[in-house]
Order: sequence, then C-alpha cells, then structure tokens
Amino acid sequence: MTAPADDLASPPHPSDVTMMRRCIALAGESVRAGEFPFAAVVARGGRIVCESINRAKSNGDANSHAEVVAIGEAQRRHGTDLSECTLYTTVEPCALCAYAARESRLGRVVYGLHSPLMGGHSRWNILDDHRLSEALPDVFRPAPAIVAGFLQEEVSAVFRSWNPIAWQVIKARGIFVAGPARSTPAGSIDGLAARLLAGMRTLVIDRIGRT
Repeated sequence: MTAPADDLASPPHPSDVTMMRRCIALAGESVRAGEFPFAAVVARGGRIVCESINRAKSNGDANSHAEVVAIGEAQRRHGTDLSECTLYTTVEPCALCAYAARESRLGRVVYGLHSPLMGGHSRWNILDDHRLSEALPDVFRPAPAIVAGFLQEEVSAVFRSWNPIAWQVIKARGIFVAGPARSTPAGSIDGLAARLLAGMRTLVIDRIGRT
C-alpha cells in the first residue's frame, strides 16, 4: 500500500496507515453520533487494544475527549504502563490529552492535523517535554516517539464532510491545520539519573505517603 504524499516517506511502523485509517473511520462515526470529528485508537503490536470516539457531548463531560477515554480503557485492560502502545488520533492531542498520554507512559503518538492554538505538542510542548521524565521518572517515562501530520489530508476530508463552512473557519483561525509531516524519536534519560531519581521516590515520596 502506498502512503499519500503528505505522509512521512517511511512510516516508522507498517501498521500505522491501517490504524490511522481506522481512527479516521471512527471520526466519521463520531460525527454521526452528534460529536465533533475526534477519535482515538490505542494499538499494541499492530493490534487494536481499544478505541473511542469523542464523548464530551454524550457524556455531558468536558473531560471525555476521545484520547482520554481510549487511554483510560487501555489502562484498565493492560495496566497503567502503556509504553508498548501507540496512540493514534485525528488531531494533535490538546494539553489535557497530552498529559494523559505522558502519565500513561505511551511509547508512541501518531496524529493527523496540527493544532497551533490548542496543541499539546506544537503550542504547549507537553508530549516532547523531557523535563517531565527527568524530574519525575517514577511518573513520566521518556517522551514518546511522535509522528505528526500523518494522513492529514484524509482527516481534513472528514472535517470538510462534517461541515464545510465550519471547516473553513477552523482553518482560518488556525485551530486545526495541515502542517509538515515529521517524526520525533522517543526521548531518553540517563540510566544513573533515572535510578537515583527512582530511589528518591522510595526514600522520600513513598515514605510521605505512609505518614
């Protein structure tokens, strides 16, 4: 299968196109459910762990972003450490979703449209912030590998189909836009520093929790 021109020349994982297209199909389901065209898939080893459409309206809960719902379900099924999993999402995770991705220790994040206004990567660099894992390695694993702008033209088509006029306004205001397709490797933390900081939790943080 040949990836569209706006994709990275060599997607890091062969299953990325399949998983992202499943995510795009879910975005259409989200629209039919009366939600915005947001959807997320969590996959492990090329297989879907769980998936979700946006549920903010149906749940009456502003926290029910597709990514947050999918991450929560993945943790219930596979535990709190999702370092072997990839999150696929139609648009760049917002700050809320980016923190959920980091704290769940996702190994990779693949998203379509960029969000210069609300993005947890391009505006607030939470996804790729190495200070989180350096200061709190017991909570935040090294930054995930990030694939940005993946299949973004196909995601744009879903938004155009949802509401052509609203989509033009969204683009004009820089809320969600197509941008350069790029990849960022996973972060790392020095082994000795990680052990020392992890030991600090045992000596200090855990002890405080027992008092």
